Amino acid sequence: TPMTRSICIIDGHPDPDPDHLIHALCDAYAEGAEATNHKVSRIRVADLNVPFLTSQAEFDDPPPEPILSQREKIAEADHLFIAFPLWLGGMPARLKAFFEQAARAEFFLKTRESNAGWPERMMKGKSARIVVTMGMPDLIYRFGMDAGALKALERGVLGLSGFKPMHHTIIGSVDELTPSKVESWFTFMKEIGGEAV
Repeated sequence: TPMTRSICIIDGHPDPDPDHLIHALCDAYAEGAEATNHKVSRIRVADLNVPFLTSQAEFDDPPPEPILSQREKIAEADHLFIAFPLWLGGMPARLKAFFEQAARAEFFLKTRESNAGWPERMMKGKSARIVVTMGMPDLIYRFGMDAGALKALERGVLGLSGFKPMHHTIIGSVDELTPSKVESWFTFMKEIGGEAV
């Protein structure tokens, strides 16, 4: 039997309306993970009041609640599952604001007291999966748009802070998905949730 892992699911859709595909994909992943006895915690960005970060001074101090206790779920997890819809070619502002707030006080990267000038990766030993949904076909996103939002997250906060390995899933043309195609995505989410990848 595979090792039991602790998984933190970050549902990055800013709209709490339960009809959104992102919420359902997170539920399916959680269902698969819990069915194979992985420990699951969840962060729902839609439920959080996330202020914008505006200064370096602010960035040096720990974040306010509810961010402070929510980010503990990331600290305690072995694996991060992040899902969001592509908005204006990037991640929704509220999700980005959440990451900026969560990163405060050297949560992801420790820059102070590092002698070589290279930041200490605070998330070493953790893995991640990013799921992005979008209206455009996935091939256009991958090749025409260079998968920018995805790379920003993988090479940015996750890569720099030590997440490894990182996997991603791009679901394009969401408005044209047939019920059977949606079902097959749910099945896939349950499978990878069960394997905690």
